Amino acid sequence: MKEARIQVKVPLVPRPMMEESKQTSDAGMEKDKPAAMNTRNSAAEAKRTINPNPTGASGQSERESRGIRGPVIELDQFRRVKRRRMRTFGRGRRWSSGSRRWQPAAAVSVLLALALLIPAILVWPGTSDPVKPIPVAPSTGSVTNTVPVPAVPVTYPEPNVRVYLSATGTTMNLPLEEYVTGVVAAEMPAEFRLEALKAQAIAARTFIVRRLAANDTSGVPSGDADVTDTVSHQVFLPPDQVEKEWTRLGKAEEWEKLQQAIRESRDAVMTYQGKAITASFFSTSNGYTENAEDVWGNVVPYLKSVASPWDQKLAPGFKETVTMKRSEILQKLNLSSSAIPVTAQEGGSWMEVLSTTEGHRIKEMQIAGSTFSGPEVRKLLGLRSSQFSWTTEGDEVQITTYGYGHGVGMSQWGANGMAQEGHTATQILKHYYTGISFGQASKMLAKQ
Repeated sequence: MKEARIQVKVPLVPRPMMEESKQTSDAGMEKDKPAAMNTRNSAAEAKRTINPNPTGASGQSERESRGIRGPVIELDQFRRVKRRRMRTFGRGRRWSSGSRRWQPAAAVSVLLALALLIPAILVWPGTSDPVKPIPVAPSTGSVTNTVPVPAVPVTYPEPNVRVYLSATGTTMNLPLEEYVTGVVAAEMPAEFRLEALKAQAIAARTFIVRRLAANDTSGVPSGDADVTDTVSHQVFLPPDQVEKEWTRLGKAEEWEKLQQAIRESRDAVMTYQGKAITASFFSTSNGYTENAEDVWGNVVPYLKSVASPWDQKLAPGFKETVTMKRSEILQKLNLSSSAIPVTAQEGGSWMEVLSTTEGHRIKEMQIAGSTFSGPEVRKLLGLRSSQFSWTTEGDEVQITTYGYGHGVGMSQWGANGMAQEGHTATQILKHYYTGISFGQASKMLAKQ
């Protein structure tokens, strides 16, 4: 800030009773006056007669005659005013010569701050100003639609299934979903709950998709078919015949429920590591399912023993007793009656269980000195289950079985029991098939 220079004409007025010796020092103080005033008034001051009474009339007339206008200010008072004004305008004693070197840097900093702040203030939009969209140059080609278009699901053609009809020796070629309809109608009672029927439909569809994906035609008498209509694969009834028969029997509601189960489970299959599983199933468990290795000798990771307590409460054929003669049993097992000691024949100790499976069925047993697996005895004797007990009375043996079927995979009566408790088809299948996922049948077969 520039220093404000104020020219004040101050006549030299000696104080009252001032000694002559002080006039010399007062003359020296004239150096503190502004240079312009000293130069202009030097000649007049040399000739001026000092009046010891400046407040008198003669002093007043003398100042007026000399052109001096304004009050008389003593030199000490002038100096105090000067120092006060210098402090006001930043020229006080606090500004030393060392601090002056920071004044240019401070000025540059202020200028830089203003250079950055002013453009930002000019560009900053007001709260009431709407944000204008950035204009886009029109394209020369077709107009691009910015609205996202939903992806169209990919559809795959429905595969066909060739079924060998054992009754006529002919082959029927029909769509996959119609084949599943015929299997569910033949394999599961129509009175079962909807979710149980859906679970059966997915299991039946998975079974045939696995065979189609592998081009497996094993067990088919004719090379022109994919599967038979027997228990060797899956029992199948032509859908048109089922509809006519059920309508005749007054089971139209059951037929509609079966159709609904097929629609709601359409194209769904069970998978393990991306492939369709061996979706084995059976009628009734003994309270548990079996490990695949205990029945077929091969370990299958998703066919593990699980609890199935619903069968005993619901299945009418959970427990069944049959009577056989000892000679009949030996004959079916291809054993000689002489292999049984007389004492063993009387006490009935010629049949003995050696071990059981995780599913509480007979794993190994000894009959007349020979060892058999539980599934072998079940198959050779035609029993409903490999869990059984027996009693002997003379030459007769009463065998009581628990459950019905090989015990691997899904129990159909167990599935119905779960459906009655409110479980969905997905929950039913995940219970009986360990660690499985779900896939799309048509997609899997389209990639073959």
